[in-house]
Amino acid sequence: MRQAEAWIEPAIENWRQLGLERRPREYPGTGAKLRVAGRPVLNFSSNDYLSLGSHRRVLDRAEQCLREFGAGATASRLVVGTLPCHRELESRLAAYKGYPAAVVFGSGYAANIGILTAVLERGDHVFLDRLAHASLVDGAVMSRARMHRFAHNDADHLDTLLKKAGTAGRRLVVTESVFSMDGDLAPLESLAVVTSRHGAMLLVDEAHATGVFGPRGSGLVRAGGLEGKVTFSMGTLSKALGGYGGFVACSERMAAWLVNRARSLVYSTALPPVMAGAALGALDVVESDPELGRTLLARAARLRKGLHAAWLDTGASASQIVPIVIGDNERALAACQRLEREGVLAVAIRPPTVPRGTARLRFSVCLGHSEHDIDKAVQAIAAALDRGAGV
Repeated sequence: MRQAEAWIEPAIENWRQLGLERRPREYPGTGAKLRVAGRPVLNFSSNDYLSLGSHRRVLDRAEQCLREFGAGATASRLVVGTLPCHRELESRLAAYKGYPAAVVFGSGYAANIGILTAVLERGDHVFLDRLAHASLVDGAVMSRARMHRFAHNDADHLDTLLKKAGTAGRRLVVTESVFSMDGDLAPLESLAVVTSRHGAMLLVDEAHATGVFGPRGSGLVRAGGLEGKVTFSMGTLSKALGGYGGFVACSERMAAWLVNRARSLVYSTALPPVMAGAALGALDVVESDPELGRTLLARAARLRKGLHAAWLDTGASASQIVPIVIGDNERALAACQRLEREGVLAVAIRPPTVPRGTARLRFSVCLGHSEHDIDKAVQAIAAALDRGAGV
């Protein structure tokens, strides 16, 4: 066995030399504010954008489902794993997103894999934004469809690729509405127009838009009135909604297709009822307070304004995700360490998560960060990156 695994250590050493080795680090808890090694730290690496992970209404609904249905669903959706909380959640999500139906998966990754492999096969075509999430790329590869990559947020390039691909087979265009590493927004209207012109389907990953953008956080697809042009409005329950799981809103006939053909749903145990309950509680919160997303975006704008005043470039960020590109992997790691000593946690993001040469600090603003916290973070970031980070 040791001889069979001899290839591992040289590969890890190569990662180490390139500044790409990763090791899970234990943290004392979750949320926008932590105590690390006894010191207070502002956590800007969490995706709990609305700070609902510890919200009382979310926890109460989760506990209710836990006590009523137990710790796990105990079976796949098509056996005996579909519970009343799953049905209620799918109904609520469909209404929230403005679609006739929704299907809940065990995770956002499982949702994207399931969608792509259910609707595409060899002989079909899939067109992905160059910066699409790894789960979308993996789903495209697993579908065995021919993959085409269009330039980031470039509807004209997409149009060219669709023309070249011809009309044979199914065709699916894939993008995110808020890109997870740059925090920029997709030109959904332009992409939808091009996609419709060519008679293709459109999948929009709203993982980082759900809960934040649009009416009561219902997303950018709904904000643009594009429900009729977007075939799949995908989202997660694990970011702004504070829990865990994934889903897709779609037509009733497409939902029926996915339930029968999405292998990541058919062959996985259903989402734990406690997580379905947490998501229902989160929906209660966001639907009752339309200001949550707007408040969050205002705080993110405050962070960008402060960083710009310190001559730091945040790229095309227009969301709660605010990056500062460092470039070199080792410099990004060093900047992360200096910043944590200043009391701000922003984990260095390196390839393959981002393109080579674009290692960065990625700041995720949460509602748990007050305006005072934002201003304090700006001062700490300016101080840390002024000491040779190479920005």
